[in-house]
Amino acid sequence: MSEKKALTKRYEFVLLFDVENGNPNGDPDAGNLPRLDAETGCGLVTDVCIKRKVRNYIELAKSGEPSFDIYVKEAAVLNNLNKEAFEKNPGIELKENKPDKMEAKKKEDQQTLTRWMCNKYYDIRAFGAVMTTGVNCGQVRGPVQFSFSKSIDPISPQEITITRMAVTNEKDAEKERTMGRKSIVPYGLYRMEGYVSAPLANQTNFGEEDLEVLWEALLNMFDHDRSASRGKMATQKLIIFEHATPLGNAPAHKLFNLVKVSRKSDIDIARSFEDYEVLIGEAPQGVAIFERL
Repeated sequence: MSEKKALTKRYEFVLLFDVENGNPNGDPDAGNLPRLDAETGCGLVTDVCIKRKVRNYIELAKSGEPSFDIYVKEAAVLNNLNKEAFEKNPGIELKENKPDKMEAKKKEDQQTLTRWMCNKYYDIRAFGAVMTTGVNCGQVRGPVQFSFSKSIDPISPQEITITRMAVTNEKDAEKERTMGRKSIVPYGLYRMEGYVSAPLANQTNFGEEDLEVLWEALLNMFDHDRSASRGKMATQKLIIFEHATPLGNAPAHKLFNLVKVSRKSDIDIARSFEDYEVLIGEAPQGVAIFERL
């Protein structure tokens, strides 16, 4: 595959998204209750949860397009995908050739396999991957990384009793209905911070087109992730910091501090994005700020 237009600038970004009467990221170790920081009461959403939504959106939006396949997806057998790299690059001399163990003998052949996987799968060249699970296609560190998302204010998780007008087993027919419970957050505005490294992007062939697809996914991923448990979720704002150089022109943490999100002074309990104000400070020299939404 041809080389993409390389990234020549470093990026950071702040994503603001909210949930209304839904569970943005249940904790399986806590009965699927919404995740929260036990000390502050603020809600949490893991980085891998948002990466999953980005993957799902790209799989829908870019289905069938070369170089936009998704590596980590539902029901995928990763070693079978790794084997395809060996099949598409014939002539690679192997250390071993067993059904569950394949590894290139020469370093340049190992790099060929890794490069082929990066070019084929969007999520590998974006987020990186460990592809050394028996069928060895190498390991790459992705240029795109997300932090945990944290709610601006403490959340108040609630358990709501629900009923179903049917039963599962014939022995329960006289009950006429089944009782259940649903965990929700009445409202929460979450903030996620992210990073895009130009030097790492050039190692995985993550180019400018890929970056635009990432912004598109972050803006639209919730519109294609509806479910009864997640309620109403939406991206409310994406704030992008673009540096003038590959290594950057300002520390990331200082750029993140320029974005202040707070509840409006006359609002006691927030129930919508309009109950908050977002203030963005002046960018330092060599950094441009762009807002989406």
